[in-house]
Amino acid sequence: MNNNKRGGSRLDRRHLLQAGLAAAFAAPLGVLGAAQAFAPGGIATGVDFSEFPLCRTASNAPALTGAPRKLKLSWNAGAVCLAPVPVAIEHGFFQKHNLDVELVNYSGSTDQLLEAIATGKSDAGLGMALRWLKPLEQGFDVKIAAGTHGGCMRVLSRTDSGVGKLADLKGKIVAVGDLAGPDKNFFSIQLAKLGIDPNKDVDWRAYPGNLLNVAVEKGEVQAFLSSDPLAYLWLKDNQYKEVASNLDGEFREKSCCILGLRGSLVREEPQVARAITQALLDAAMFTAQNATVAAKSFQSYAPKAATLADIEGMVRYHTHHHHPVGDVLKRELKAYADDLKSVQVFKPSTDTAKFAERIYVDVFAV
Repeated sequence: MNNNKRGGSRLDRRHLLQAGLAAAFAAPLGVLGAAQAFAPGGIATGVDFSEFPLCRTASNAPALTGAPRKLKLSWNAGAVCLAPVPVAIEHGFFQKHNLDVELVNYSGSTDQLLEAIATGKSDAGLGMALRWLKPLEQGFDVKIAAGTHGGCMRVLSRTDSGVGKLADLKGKIVAVGDLAGPDKNFFSIQLAKLGIDPNKDVDWRAYPGNLLNVAVEKGEVQAFLSSDPLAYLWLKDNQYKEVASNLDGEFREKSCCILGLRGSLVREEPQVARAITQALLDAAMFTAQNATVAAKSFQSYAPKAATLADIEGMVRYHTHHHHPVGDVLKRELKAYADDLKSVQVFKPSTDTAKFAERIYVDVFAV
């Protein structure tokens, strides 16, 4: 089983602190505030806020005062990579920033989600960059404030399939849950970088997400794409192997999920926009350093088949220590937009630099 074949699946405190320091040198002081949200040596398995002083950001805006600000945050409650969300509620990170956050479990289309955020039905949302960027090209009033983590998308195949690496998908039939999904977009980009035309050299077939493994078992496809927790749980079965993931190569240090904020919130209440962003980044760093605690916070949202050890394994595998904001985030968004142009998802005429500038916001600089 290859669940944890990468070193990142066993990140220790020293690795996380080094990653945070490297990010700090790569960006203006305070930009990656959550990477310094906790004092070195103060990490413990318990939750004692006296041991975790919240960071000071580059913004000089005063802390929120008065009654807690009520906000609605949309998320996919089944996505284990969003474990920092229940962590933020259960362990008081929103409260620390004087926020009263209501979670909205959203399972509709991405266009509907972005419209809900843009029109004020929700104040913020979390989702996958490679699902959001194409709709954002159409002009929704949603601003991307942070990346939240990397990892969670995988290519799986049977151990006896003969598919051992991504390049082996050329000429193969591959099952996907959504022909416009982020996993198909991501691995299409990776194939293109290998000189393989994902639109001509791979036969993509759509199947219900929870039946992807059935397609490969029946021999209808040679591989399938899936996200955690399903992908991780399938990998517990020794008849499956991981062929590739979105932690391979250069993408190990990129975000796959992002935080979007209502545009009017950013413009009219920048302190509130900063507060919810900081709370989620603090929760993400806490998750990176306290996987067992985070797993327990997420357990009630996980599939019944997932044990606490499974959830903890996924939390450790996902790169919750990587959550860029500011110029670092803008560069990642532009790079993804360039990649989407290369696989004909974005229009050839799209100016990706202007696009990234339009959709991102540095909440710590307002």
